[in-house]
Amino acid sequence: MITISSEPLEQRIEANGLCFCVESRGNPEGEPVIFVMGLAAQMTLWPEALLDAYATAGYRVIRFDNRDIGLSTHLKDRLNGHPVSVMARHRLGLSIDAPYSLREMAADVAGLMDAMGLASAHLVGVSMGGMISQIVAANWPEKIRSLTLIMTSTNSPRLPLPQSKLIWKLAGVGVKGQDETAVVARSLDFWRAIQSPGFPPREDDVRARITQDFRRSYHPAGILRQTRAIMATGSLSSMTRRIRVPTLIIHGKSDPLVRPVAAEQLKYLLPHARLEMIYGMGHDLPEPLLQDFARMSLEMISA
Repeated sequence: MITISSEPLEQRIEANGLCFCVESRGNPEGEPVIFVMGLAAQMTLWPEALLDAYATAGYRVIRFDNRDIGLSTHLKDRLNGHPVSVMARHRLGLSIDAPYSLREMAADVAGLMDAMGLASAHLVGVSMGGMISQIVAANWPEKIRSLTLIMTSTNSPRLPLPQSKLIWKLAGVGVKGQDETAVVARSLDFWRAIQSPGFPPREDDVRARITQDFRRSYHPAGILRQTRAIMATGSLSSMTRRIRVPTLIIHGKSDPLVRPVAAEQLKYLLPHARLEMIYGMGHDLPEPLLQDFARMSLEMISA
């Protein structure tokens, strides 16, 4: 009989010289599945229904706040260079000064696994978290059992840019201010632009989630450092080619942020992977699709 923990357990765990907020649920003796979140997003953005699907299937489900976000360590490094020039250097494939890159964030995942006594785990990464997951699988292959990569890419500067309206929103254009009302309004405007056109969420639900996350933690300087980390990392293509574990790629046909061609490139570099292109999906995790995501991922994990 599988023992499922009734309440998620939240802990503070030291790893890689930092302190991480980590939550576990499900069967403590089950195979671990680690969920790696994307840019500017706290671990709370993972939908409960998705996590519970893995827990119900008997897995040990783990999510955590990345460095510089949520309740994990907030760093204090200052950023050098004008954002426009930094973006230009990224698009040209040139080196960029940054406090850390996605390689260090991947080392955070490996360090957390060591600190938790996990010899290996399955990884589910979304957006930036999918990039981090690729690095972990390439550099610590003995630690990774499988990959589920959702709306992510190799971070190649040759990939198409986000839609132009999103570039302005990513730059913070919109309602000014750092108070709750301004941040919620600005974030809601951004989510409207990236949400799935075929599966639009209730705006009240999105507003409530944004508000809850703001009250949990709001750290805009960390978001800027995470953004710089992505640009400083450059293309992951050479690392992605080294990945040999079972891999599922899920991507929205209507993703305006990480364009669908990114998933096609991943499939080209990972010929053994299964690619699922979802009609009507943007750059979010729509509630009506969560059970399908879990089913496809769990089929791969258990095969």
